[in-house]
Order: sequence, then structure tokens, then C-alpha cells
Amino acid sequence: MVRAALLLCFAALLFPQSARAQLADWIDPRPGAAGLDLTGAQVVTAPGDAEVVTLAAEDLRRDLATVTGKASGGNSIWAGTIGKNPAIDRLIASGKFDAKRLAGAWESFVIATVERPSPGVPRALVIVGSDRRGTAYGIYELSRAIGVSPWHWWADVTPLPQRNLHVRPGTHRFGPPSVQYRGIFINDEDWGLTPWSATVFEPGTRGMGPKTYAKVFELLLRLKANTLWPAMHKISPAFNANPENARLADRYAIVMGSSHAEPMLRNNVGEWTADTHDYDYGKNPQGVRAYWEERARSNGQFESIWTLGMRGIHDSGMQGAADMPTRKRFLESIFADQRAMLARHLSPQVERVPQVFTPYKEVLDIYRDGLAVPDDVTLMWPDDNFGYIRRFPTPAERRRSGGAGIYYHLSYLGAPLSYLWLSTTPPALIAEEMGRAFDLGANRMWIANVGDIKPGELATDYFLSLAWDVPGTRALGVAKWTERWAAENIDASQAGGIAAILAEHYRLNFIRRPEHLQWWLPGQKARQSPLSIAEADARLAAFDRNLWALGPIAAAVPPPRQPALFELLYYPLGAAIAANHRVFAAEAHDRLRDTDLPAALARAAEAREADREIAALTASYDKLANGKWRGFLAPEPADGQWKSFRLTPPALPTATPQGLAPAKVAAPAPPRDVSGGPSLDLRTVSGSWRVVTGLGRNGLVLASRTAASVVGAAAIDLPAGRWRATVDLIPAYADADGAPLRLILRIDGKAYPLEAPRETGNAAWAQAVLDNRIAVEVPASIDSGNHRIELTADAGGVLVEAIRFEIHD
Repeated sequence: MVRAALLLCFAALLFPQSARAQLADWIDPRPGAAGLDLTGAQVVTAPGDAEVVTLAAEDLRRDLATVTGKASGGNSIWAGTIGKNPAIDRLIASGKFDAKRLAGAWESFVIATVERPSPGVPRALVIVGSDRRGTAYGIYELSRAIGVSPWHWWADVTPLPQRNLHVRPGTHRFGPPSVQYRGIFINDEDWGLTPWSATVFEPGTRGMGPKTYAKVFELLLRLKANTLWPAMHKISPAFNANPENARLADRYAIVMGSSHAEPMLRNNVGEWTADTHDYDYGKNPQGVRAYWEERARSNGQFESIWTLGMRGIHDSGMQGAADMPTRKRFLESIFADQRAMLARHLSPQVERVPQVFTPYKEVLDIYRDGLAVPDDVTLMWPDDNFGYIRRFPTPAERRRSGGAGIYYHLSYLGAPLSYLWLSTTPPALIAEEMGRAFDLGANRMWIANVGDIKPGELATDYFLSLAWDVPGTRALGVAKWTERWAAENIDASQAGGIAAILAEHYRLNFIRRPEHLQWWLPGQKARQSPLSIAEADARLAAFDRNLWALGPIAAAVPPPRQPALFELLYYPLGAAIAANHRVFAAEAHDRLRDTDLPAALARAAEAREADREIAALTASYDKLANGKWRGFLAPEPADGQWKSFRLTPPALPTATPQGLAPAKVAAPAPPRDVSGGPSLDLRTVSGSWRVVTGLGRNGLVLASRTAASVVGAAAIDLPAGRWRATVDLIPAYADADGAPLRLILRIDGKAYPLEAPRETGNAAWAQAVLDNRIAVEVPASIDSGNHRIELTADAGGVLVEAIRFEIHD
């Protein structure tokens, strides 16, 4: 069923289409338009400015030449940092440029047209940054405004030609950012980024080296990010083992940090060369201290965020501390030792050195037991590895000078099942969880675990867009943001249709991720899904309809953007669909084998065809851009490593005997209702609940408000029979640490208090994150007829996906 739509999509390559770029509203592409002409503009910087300004300016020169087709000879673009560019400082001193809101600001910039900036120069476009990153962001903002996507290299988003570009007169201000430190963590890179770098992009480095990291740094700057936690698995060379990497990061003005398990910028799996049992603060404190201090000495000159504390060698618990009092005593002593090193090698005012402590996994229990963390150290709160933030700052913690941050997963290797292949976390979930964290005071540092970066481009972009401008990104809304992203990266004329396809893609995969299409955990006995053949067929039909909707859209995308279409939309969409066909067709074969052999064998052929389709899609990815991404994507499971939390390779039915061919591909059937009993239409609920679109099985949930009581009411008419109600919740966490999700459901005025305990790591949690749902039954039987339903919650974190009714026996 997938192949026909694939061919339809790529028929676009045979028919050249007109191209329309997504330009900023302050850029006018009309010939002869008023404003400063950018065609052939000269980019001017000062020799004494930061290296990142020089690097960004050179990128802008290339971008202007690519878009306009003219290299130089036009108007001037002055780009510089306050205090580092004499010409710009003279403009400010003369009153020709207003820098009042820039002086002393963090990572802010202004882009403005200035008349007669100097003798002989009638007009210039001036980009001024409050600091070195602010200037670089301003330069890259102009590149983005003329149609050069931040993903121009990473997703082959070819800039579309614009023969006329004019900057409308005026001043455009940006910053400061909503979150001070914003970035990504490259993690679980074993199956994509590192082998690709070692064999295709940067051979001879054994993995990621300066050439690869330079591309990462440029991407971060174009996305207005400033922080990187580098790759840290055993397969990857330790970032700081090569001194050139740290120098390169400084040239790009990227703030380097390290993961929650890698204190003091150390990569333990690559750099701790002694016996692993000696990485023990209890029995080898001198050796451990010397190991940490070496990095403080070598990297003290660079802008960094220093991870404090200690865990095991690779994302494991701390050695040598058998009980809670010892763990707490060790960590408090470790804090003192590490801060003394920073005072010796960075600044005696150690409270001014950026430091972070992440109470992740078992470390959260130590913190809860009363661990004393220095007030100026940022507390980095993690999610539960599946996009649901476990803990939010308390009122007392919000008063700490170090503030709070969030470590958030968009990709994960771990229990109960990993998700490493396709990026299916809905942007609406990122918006809800990170927005709530921001409202509760977590605004110092946001880091997203993005796995291999590809194919998580959209989620990474949304996360960092939100971090840069929480109010603006929220006001735009997820649907409009996605439409704008599609316009920028694929085709402006098809953006609305692409956004709708992406919304349906996220909705379907939220029900069950492609990597979670097995209903048993590693080590358990295999079992089939709970879906009937009819229910599974309805799911597959929904996937197929979405792919068929892509056909005419893809046919209209111009050839220069076809590679981006494939990478950003077609591969993730097609691979997810094929993964579902492979599993559910194989299940249908097994269920039909004894009762309808021809139908069973047709399903077997469908499962095998879907498996071949995944291989064909991946092979097509390998061939893109003359093999640029060869070997980058590896369908899950890529190999037999980490079997305790990896998908089991699917068992496909045997080949179809001769004479029993699979059914011909046909357009997908219209939707059928296989849901069973009635459910309350959440759109009819009146009251103070927030409506969140783009989240949940139905694309809409009701959300409670942080630190506020919310009430809503609606009516439902139940058919004849006795009914039982179930409230389906998204498995978020309550505002208060360790509290259950609480709500009250009233049926015709009678109150039913409901609770959903939230304990990360137990069996109920595992089921909830795989299903993305907690079902809470209402302990009552309900007669047929019309009923008034009321719903109340008194804290944040309650996300109601559905209120369902089923016949009660």
C-alpha cells in the first residue's frame, strides 16, 4: 500500500514547479521596492570583533550570493558587537543608532537601516549585537529572513533564488531570550551520527571530530541556541580529548557542558582509563579529584557550564555508597571539592561560574532526602525520559540564585522501550510541558536530548524556538508554527497541507510510537497487541489516508526542495506507516491462519512488503545528495546491542505460495468507527479548562492550570443500558513533587474524586509511557439518558484526553 504513494510523490521530480521562498515580513522581494537593496550587498565587520562574528559574516556572504546570484558590489551591511566595532560605536555615539536597550543585555541584537552612516555611504543595514552571540544571531537572522533555513545543510533545504531583496526601512529588535542557556545533547549516537561521521563525513577521526562539530555549532547559532552537551558514548571520541574541539567551540561562541552523568566536562567512558572500580569517591578520592581537576585546568579559559556531582561511569549509580546518608555525604563533599577546583582555575568568585546539578534517576531520591546544593548552582530537572517532566521548582527553589533548568528527551535509549529511530514526540507536548516548566520558574537552562539530530529536525527546532521566545512561540500556536516551519523548509505554497499531514502523523504515532509496536517488554513472553483486526485495519487506513494526502502536495514541491521533502516529511511519514503495516499485517496473518488461509497469506505478503519498504526508504536516504547521508539512518532495532530495552526484531510470516499474490494497492478506505461506546465531546466542555490542540488520540485535550482551580461542564446522552465511565489522562506529573494527579468528576451533581499515582519506573509508569495514557475508572454505574458532567482540578498537570463510557455488565 505504501509503494504506490511513494511513486506518486516523486513524480514531482519530472515536472518542474515554481518555487516560493518563505521570507521575513520585513523583506520585500518586489523589483524596485523601497528599502535597502540586498543584491550584492557587502558584509563589513571589524578585525577586533569576536571570531564568531567573522564566521557568521562569511556564511552571510555565501548565503546572499546563493540567493541573489550576485557576490558583491552593492550596499553595505555593517555587523558588529557593541564595544568591539569602532564604526558601530561611532554610530551609537552620534545618535544615529539607538542602542539603549542593547547595552548590557544578554544575547540581544538589533537590525536597522541607517541613513548616511558615514561620509560617502548613503545608507547601510546595521546589525548590532549586545555581545558576541547576539551579533552572530543577528547575522544569521538576516540569512533566515532572505530564505536560508537553519537546516540548509543538515536537511538539504536548498535556498530558493530571489533576484530582488529589499529590507524595509525601520528597526527590528530581537532578544533577550526567554531561557538563558538553550541547547541540545547529542546522545545514543551509536547508530547514526558517529558511524556516519567516521565513515562518510570525517573519515580518520573514529567518529565525531572538529569538522562534524563545526556543522553542529553553525546549526545551533542559526537556531539561536548557545549550549551543547557533546556525544559521550563509548563509540564516540571524547570531545575534550581533542583540544581542537574546545578551541573550535570557543570560536563559535558555543557554551560547552556535559551530561548529568559526566561531571566537570569529563567523558568517563572515554577518559577514565583506570579500573572502572576505582571511579569511587569513597576508596579513591585523590584519584577522582585529580581526574576532575585536570579538566578544570585545561578548559578554564573557555565559556562552559560545569556539571557538578557524581554518578557511575556510564549513566549508572554512584559507586561506593551503599546507603542514603553516605550518598548524601559523598555528594556534598564532592560539591565542595569541585567548586574549589573552579575557584582555583576559573574565578575565586565561584558563584559567578555557571554550574549545574541534575537530580536525574536515583540522584533525585538523594536530593529529596535533603541534599544541600549550593544556592548559586542551577538545579536541572529532568523529564521521565518520555517527555513528561517529573518535577518542577518549588516556591523556595524559585528563589535560589542559581535558578532552574530542564533536561528533556526527544530521543531515548532505555527502559521500558527505547525510541531512537523516528522522531514522533508531538510539538504540542513539548509546548505544554516546557511551557509549564517556564511558568514555574525553570528558565535558566533548557537542554533537549536529540539523539542523532536527524530525523528530529522539527522537534529540535520547536524546542529551541520556544526556548528563545516563549511568549511569541506560544502566541503563534503549534499549528501555525508548524505551518511556518513547513513554509520555510519545504514549500511556502503547500505549508498548510503539510502542517495538517504532520498533525495527523503526530496524532497517530502518539497512540503508539513506531519503536513501541510490541506489547511485551524484553524478557517477557511475546504477545499480540490488544487491537482486533478491525481496529488495526482502521489504524492502518488512517495512516494510509495521510500518506495519500501527501501525494498531490509532493507533486507541487519544486525539485530543489525534493531532498528536504524526503528527509523532513516523506521518510518519517513513510517509515512509520510501513512499520505499522509490518506489525499489524503479521498479526492479522497469525489470527487468520487457521480460519481463512488466502486472507492470511495476503496479510503475510503485506507484512513482508512493508519490511521491504522500510529497507527501500532507508536505501533512498543513503543515496540522497550523492550519498551525503549514507549510513546515517538505522531502523530500530539497528543491531543486538542494549537488548534489555530494545524492540525485538519482528518475526515476519513465510513467503506466499505461488498463485496467492497480495491484494492490489488501492486508495485507503474511508474511516470507520470501531471505538465502541460513546465519549464526551471535549469541545463542548464550557468553563475554565484550557483547550490544547495537537495532543492526544483525538488531537485535543483539556488541561488544568498551574496553581489554579479549573471547572468545566458538558452534557452527554447515553443510549439504553448501564454504563461505566473512564477518564483518560495524558501521563504528565502534578505540579507538586510526588503527588498523584487528582481531579473530581461529577455526574449529575454527585462527586467522584479520582487519583492517578505517578511513580517513575514502576510497571504502571511503563505502561503509561508506552500507551501515552492513564485510564482512571469511575467507581459508579450510570443509567441511560441525558447526564450533566462536571470536571474539576486544583493544580497543573491534569491533561484530560477523553471521558469514555462503556457498557457495564
